[in-house]
Amino acid sequence: MQFHMNGFHDGDPLVQVPASGRQGPQGPIPPELDVLIIGSGPAGLTLAAQLSAFANIQTRIVERKPAPMLRGQADGVSCRSMEMFKAFGFADRVLKEGYWVNETTFWGPNPDNQDEIARIGRVQDVADDLSEMPHLILNQARIHDMYLDYMRNSASKLEVDYGLELVNLKVDPDGGEYPVTVTLERLGFVHDRKHVTVKVKYVIGCDGARSPVRNAIGRELNGDRQGQAWGVMDILADTDFPDFRYKSVIKSANQGNILLIPREGGYVTRIYVELDKISERGASRNIGLERLVDVANNILNPYTLDVKDVGWWSVYEVGHSVADKFDDADGDDIPHVFIAGDACHTHSAKAGQGMNVSMGDTFNLGWKLISVLNGKCRPELLKSYSGERKAVAQALIDYDHKWARVMSAKTTDDEISGSQEPAFKTHFIAGGKFTAGLSVQYPASELVGEATWQHLAKGEDLGMRLHSAPVVRLADGKLVHLNDSILADTRWHLFAFAPAGDNGKGDSAMAKLCDWLQNNPQSPVVKYTPKGADPDAVLSVYGVFQQHHHALELTDMPALLKPKKGPYSIIDYEKIFCPDLKNGNDIFDMRGIDRQQGCMILVRPDQYIAHVLPLAEVEQLSAFFEGFMLAR
Repeated sequence: MQFHMNGFHDGDPLVQVPASGRQGPQGPIPPELDVLIIGSGPAGLTLAAQLSAFANIQTRIVERKPAPMLRGQADGVSCRSMEMFKAFGFADRVLKEGYWVNETTFWGPNPDNQDEIARIGRVQDVADDLSEMPHLILNQARIHDMYLDYMRNSASKLEVDYGLELVNLKVDPDGGEYPVTVTLERLGFVHDRKHVTVKVKYVIGCDGARSPVRNAIGRELNGDRQGQAWGVMDILADTDFPDFRYKSVIKSANQGNILLIPREGGYVTRIYVELDKISERGASRNIGLERLVDVANNILNPYTLDVKDVGWWSVYEVGHSVADKFDDADGDDIPHVFIAGDACHTHSAKAGQGMNVSMGDTFNLGWKLISVLNGKCRPELLKSYSGERKAVAQALIDYDHKWARVMSAKTTDDEISGSQEPAFKTHFIAGGKFTAGLSVQYPASELVGEATWQHLAKGEDLGMRLHSAPVVRLADGKLVHLNDSILADTRWHLFAFAPAGDNGKGDSAMAKLCDWLQNNPQSPVVKYTPKGADPDAVLSVYGVFQQHHHALELTDMPALLKPKKGPYSIIDYEKIFCPDLKNGNDIFDMRGIDRQQGCMILVRPDQYIAHVLPLAEVEQLSAFFEGFMLAR
């Protein structure tokens, strides 16, 4: 984490100086807004956190509930979400507080007595080198708390406006700068239910499966809205089940199934219990806590579960559906209303992806909104959100459908006898990359280049998130991860991997590239960086060399890799890296970077790879940005 660039200051470096007009408590909602977020769940808070760093953008987030969430709902945090949390700067808090899912155990019918269960296997939960981040379990409310802290610490001092419900939303295509009119109702007024009307440039509905925003723009959820009922409970219990502190998938012969998830803190455990098929929506409302405990004990036989305390429990109905579109635009129109999270896709909790995919939705949308509102990109950029994220949601629903069928299928005699690997175990292993959140791949588009030069970086797939690796920072010899450089600040990132023998001096390939980027009028650095801004304000450039860090001199490096920033024109020393040769982690080998030619890897603000190019293909780099950027 870097700070003090603009001058030394005391106190917590995470707490930003309030922007002008933001020094006091957050006032009433103004009559005009740039962005209005409806709903303060994971999707809404991810977006609000990104926007809070830009005090020039008038943003508010409203929530119909009277106060922040305290407990319950989602708890699984995927590797991909942890990578995202690192960009916000609070991944270390989640690592410290959460339960690390190290192994998953599998239980099935006992071959000697099918009325009982027996352990049939175990696997490492996340494969080696899939991500530098683990799979964790943490109460969704704590994730909310960390986002809320991030917002309070920002220059805008953004807070959630609680107790406000959407009652009307209307889009006027001829409405000028603020085409969306929203009416909110203040809840809790018995005799005088006050209303707030506001005109908005962009509205984002993160307001759940019954989304009023989705209904207002005429979008529909399509798919299977009815299916299996599941119960979930967070409990303190006394049990003789031996794997109570392992994530466990438990499938009985005739009593149903359990997904057991240990929770943070060492004592609490979450249990998902499969209940009956439901014939109509809402049929599960009369199922109580006692029923959940009884079913769980039946499934766990011969082990017992003595529940001492219940922190939270619920019964929900699994449905699988996705909205026909994730915005209000038709044809060539520019969207002004978007939906995210449960508002546009619903599915079961068994794959552990609901909260994670929802946060991914708005992490995708956030940088695009900010870039358009700040005049960096054309408004047409916003049309990419629906297409990119609907494909992700559909893949999740397809996976969840298959997982639900596998879990509900009757166990075969071959599986019980051990002559055949149980289907639910093999499906779990095969889906490891998916459940880690690392299988998302955006197709070629204006934001993802063609794979012409993919062979130059075989382990960094176009359209997928940057697969980080350990590197050593040249300036101070510190071991870091390559993606530590990528913050949630809307900047693009260009990682230039040097060819063999390149030391950054003279007429080397790295020196030529940096000179072009710094000085040529067609360079995206020159063309799109606002006057007076830091040289890496739009495109941050990094050099990755093949030599040991002792073999290179910082003074020999191109000026672009040592940019002078801030009011005092101070050098940023954190742009140049070397392989971690001491520990045998050579990023060139780990990620299949061509040693003879090197390459450029262009990374979007949301950490996904936009292009792989030879170091000399600067015209291609320039042409790529021309597709959506606005010149300064």
